[in-house]
Amino acid sequence: MDYIKSIKLMALTLSLGLLSQPTIANDAKATADAKPSFEQYIVKIKQEALAKGFEQALIDTSFANVVFHQRAVKADRNQPETVETLDTYLPKRLPDWKIKRARAKYKEHEALLNKVAEEYGVQPRFIVALWGLETNFGKIMGNYNVVSALSTMAYEGRREAFFKKELWAALNILKADHISIDKMKGSWAGAMGQNQFMPTSFVAYAVDGDGDGKKDIWTNQADVFASMANYLKKEGWSDEITWGRQVKLPSDFDTSLAIPNNTGGRKNWLKAWAKTEKTLAQWQALGVRRTDGTNLPNVDIKAALVFPDGKKGRAYLAYDNYKSLMQWNLSYYFVSSVGHLSDHIKYPPIQ
Repeated sequence: MDYIKSIKLMALTLSLGLLSQPTIANDAKATADAKPSFEQYIVKIKQEALAKGFEQALIDTSFANVVFHQRAVKADRNQPETVETLDTYLPKRLPDWKIKRARAKYKEHEALLNKVAEEYGVQPRFIVALWGLETNFGKIMGNYNVVSALSTMAYEGRREAFFKKELWAALNILKADHISIDKMKGSWAGAMGQNQFMPTSFVAYAVDGDGDGKKDIWTNQADVFASMANYLKKEGWSDEITWGRQVKLPSDFDTSLAIPNNTGGRKNWLKAWAKTEKTLAQWQALGVRRTDGTNLPNVDIKAALVFPDGKKGRAYLAYDNYKSLMQWNLSYYFVSSVGHLSDHIKYPPIQ
């Protein structure tokens, strides 16, 4: 009898399991179907914009030609994860032609760059280096309609709050008439202009460099350079020091004195910096030297030690300006490329 009961129970369990399969599939389909279409989502976004105080005319104009960019979603989900070291990365990012072009662009815009440098206290070579690395000196800015790109990424959903915040900032830029919607172009993620500011960065850092009443980081070189310099200045830049330098360590060096490679975000990275920074004299006493083996500069400044490729890779003493560049882009590789390109602009001196 128990055996028969067991068989019946198994049969019942099996039948319930089979019956539940379409239910699970239907539930999954229902969840997918519950997500509004992109067009429905835009209706909701426009309602939110109106509730935030944006005028109907601005909303209608800004979203008149908004489209869903599947390519943007694909680009976001499939960002390359290639294994690099600085030894392989830097030659790609800083080929000879880019270094020559950076030096030529510095010379071409020297008068304007010097004017910006005097006003903001940022060495021109760093402005040119950032400009060259972000958009190849204004040549590659992205051709996505920014409102479409940000709407697409918000709809995609993984970082909806972030991209909606950027979308409201974009509407504020259009409201202030700094650029028209048809000319507001950027990357698939919404980074705009020759310096690739996200809309919130534009609101926080963009400036009118030539006094024409607009902040145009797309076509106005004075605004582009001044906005980049203003960003660095607001993030603590000093024109009395450089960014850092690659150094040589003694064989018995205590690598725990460096900032750990995985600190878990900018806030923790800055805490680690504060705990590990030392004066150059202290680093000198610990055996740290320039890459050619000579003594470190005899100047009273502090620096932190970083290993972009881990303890077995290159070592850098990072000065306070390094922190400003990490605010721009929290990437050792990006900051290293900016620093090295700026050094190539400085040496040998441009005639």
